[in-house]
Amino acid sequence: MQLRLFGTMFMKFENSEIYNRLLLPEGDLDSLEIIPIGGLDGKEEPLNLPDELPILPIRQTVLFPGMVIPVTVVRQKAIRLVKRIYRNSDFNQRILGVVTQAKPQKEDPTSEDLFKVGTVAHILKMIVLPDGNVTIIVQGRQRFRIDQIIREEPNITAKITPIEDKFSTGNRKESKALIQSLRDSALRIFRLNPEIPQEARIALDNIESPVFLIHFLSSNLNVDVKEKQGLLEEENAQKQANLLLQLLLREIEMLELKKEIQTKASSDIDAQQRDYFLRQQIKVLHDELGIDSPEREIDDLRAKALAKKWPESVMQHFDKELSKLLRINPMAPEYPVTLTYLETLIDLPWDHFTKDNFDLARAQKILDSDHFGLEEVKERIIEYLAVLKLKNNLKAPILCLYGPPGVGKTSLGKSIAKALNREYIRMALGGLHDEAEIRGHRKTYIGAMPGKIITNIKKAGTSNPVFILDEIDKVSSDFRGDPSSALLEVLDPEQNSAFTDNYLEVEYDLSKVLFVATANSLETINYALRDRMEIIEITGYTIEEKLQIAKKYLLPKQRKDHGLKASDVKIDDGGLLKIIEGYTRESGVRSLERKIGAVVRKIAKSVAMEEAYNKSIKAADIEKYLGAETFDKDIYQNDDIAGVVTGLAWTSVGGEILSIESSLHRGKGTLTLSGQLGDVMKESAVAALSYLKAHSAKLNIDYRIFNAYDLHIHVPAGAVPKDGPSAGITMLTSIASIFTQRKVRPFLAMTGEITLRGKVLPVGGIKEKILAARRMGIKEIIMCSRNRKDVEEVKASYIENLVFHYVDTVDEVLQIALLPEKVSEPLEFILDAPQETGSTGKTPEPVVVI
Repeated sequence: MQLRLFGTMFMKFENSEIYNRLLLPEGDLDSLEIIPIGGLDGKEEPLNLPDELPILPIRQTVLFPGMVIPVTVVRQKAIRLVKRIYRNSDFNQRILGVVTQAKPQKEDPTSEDLFKVGTVAHILKMIVLPDGNVTIIVQGRQRFRIDQIIREEPNITAKITPIEDKFSTGNRKESKALIQSLRDSALRIFRLNPEIPQEARIALDNIESPVFLIHFLSSNLNVDVKEKQGLLEEENAQKQANLLLQLLLREIEMLELKKEIQTKASSDIDAQQRDYFLRQQIKVLHDELGIDSPEREIDDLRAKALAKKWPESVMQHFDKELSKLLRINPMAPEYPVTLTYLETLIDLPWDHFTKDNFDLARAQKILDSDHFGLEEVKERIIEYLAVLKLKNNLKAPILCLYGPPGVGKTSLGKSIAKALNREYIRMALGGLHDEAEIRGHRKTYIGAMPGKIITNIKKAGTSNPVFILDEIDKVSSDFRGDPSSALLEVLDPEQNSAFTDNYLEVEYDLSKVLFVATANSLETINYALRDRMEIIEITGYTIEEKLQIAKKYLLPKQRKDHGLKASDVKIDDGGLLKIIEGYTRESGVRSLERKIGAVVRKIAKSVAMEEAYNKSIKAADIEKYLGAETFDKDIYQNDDIAGVVTGLAWTSVGGEILSIESSLHRGKGTLTLSGQLGDVMKESAVAALSYLKAHSAKLNIDYRIFNAYDLHIHVPAGAVPKDGPSAGITMLTSIASIFTQRKVRPFLAMTGEITLRGKVLPVGGIKEKILAARRMGIKEIIMCSRNRKDVEEVKASYIENLVFHYVDTVDEVLQIALLPEKVSEPLEFILDAPQETGSTGKTPEPVVVI
């Protein structure tokens, strides 16, 4: 009895040439002994099996009785088991149980990962490879079933029950026909598959035992491991043979089809175009299979649709489109369009919602940890979430966070999503000018796709995300439509429960989406769109708030981004304040973060190059890292002259002080304004001068002076445009001071609008103006009494040591602002009266006004 190798499988038959085929080192064959177990001659040698058998798991193959296969053992546990059995047992006792893994990916399988039926294997030869692994040649002897696992370590050992191989000959004609069918089918496969060696056909003719024939064909059958295992587990030989015959016939069908396809496609093959050949094969496959392949796609879509919980109307629409797909030829261009449309409907999260976390204390904590200051904004967001918690309904105005760049509008939306445990989506609307970007394209167009709203909902995988509509004020419109108008339906709580995308053609419920818009300006937002949103203004951060943000957020973040530790660099409050005031001028903190990053980057360079450096950076060290200051801050100048008054102004980067200067010179009563003033500010100067002319007697000013002297009002920093009504009382005080030559109270600033009747009106930006005054050393502030509520909203620590004068009329302002004493001796104003001759014929004397 000898061995013959077919590919990777061994089989036994007589009178074969073994020495030039077997893949074993030369010289090892002399010691190789084959135990006949009933192969070609039909005789079986009895095998005495122990009750307990060590188990060797194998992957990707199944050992059948009578077959000889090489097994490479790489697991250390298995190597120890094989070596122990091979070296410590007699040749006839070198047996173990070979069982295929049900989970081949497991590197260290347990009994739970194995099939329950295996084959007793006799180790014929063991070869130790150079890499330490072991290859054994095993011969299948008899099938067995695992009854009980005795132990898992050091290797799996099980109690087994042998499975006898008997082929019943009760109905000899039927059994003979079945065996002959197996032989014929195998020979047909040999003819169709030229890769099978000629020796296998000779061996098939020499096999006499039906049982061995079944095992031989099962072992060499081109099917997956599970199907081979099914053949091994079938105890009834007739059923095993029938199952084997079905698999052989299936293999014959596939080989015939493959041969036919190759024959049809070969005539069209272009040797220089491999891609063309592949396309021809696909075409022939589709022709032969008909609608089988599309049917599988359609079956998958139908199964997914049944699992969806979507509205009945959508389900009906889906079924209609699916029926249409069935009628389309898979090669037609409409087929992939319709298929993609149905897949889009399936992928949308119609029925999926994330569970909200309505722990408002947690939400407050998250907002406070992510953002310093912005108390009013955070309070409004908490109120919004509280209503959402009570009503579980978002039919309320859409929030619109309005303010300058860099103040944290977008990140506030991210914090809301984090607080609610919702998915976060950000959609940038800047420069959007195509209505289809919102509503999508009709699917009849080439390259049609849903709008960005539906696309982002699909990407989020949930129907209730937090959706940030970033920079909604930068949406434009042109001949392609008006996206702002398309957003009306999206942001209207009364309409967005039935939002219709042009591509979907069915309604989608957006009422559970929490929309938050952001904008830098309100002027460019469509009025109807603005009406649907609740505007929450974020005015920007004060110097004090920027200092805290830099300490708590920006500096630690930059240290982490540049690979530094907290001990590597520290910037004290003075250094941070110098960066804030001298190198940045903004409402937000983006430039501040960049400047801090520049300082930290230079420190990182010193650390990397192991240079000596100062770890504690103070205000005096900042110029060494950032150069000379970029911006000069206004400094309060306590000029001891008349006509100079300090006002307070609001800018987009915070509050500032504003000096207003007035001067007189001989002329004809003209008014000159300089300093690049806006129309409103010019009108304030005219109104102030008109009021003083009308009420000059109260200040002991001769009315004739106004026509004899020209008045020049200048606001320094002439390159900076200035406008607004809040300089009204400041201009009036400056004009009154220069005409009366009474100087203004030192360390005093003021803000307020005036009327021609002498009323003082409230103005905005009080918080920023107060903080600017405090930074510049101002001690007293005059403002309208109706601005008292704005002062009360400012933290007490910010207004400490400041005195506020609340006024309602201009007279009160002048009474507080102008000191009683004059700058110098009373000035004489000579009025150039026209030279007229009276009745006496004499020229009158010049009029002197004191």
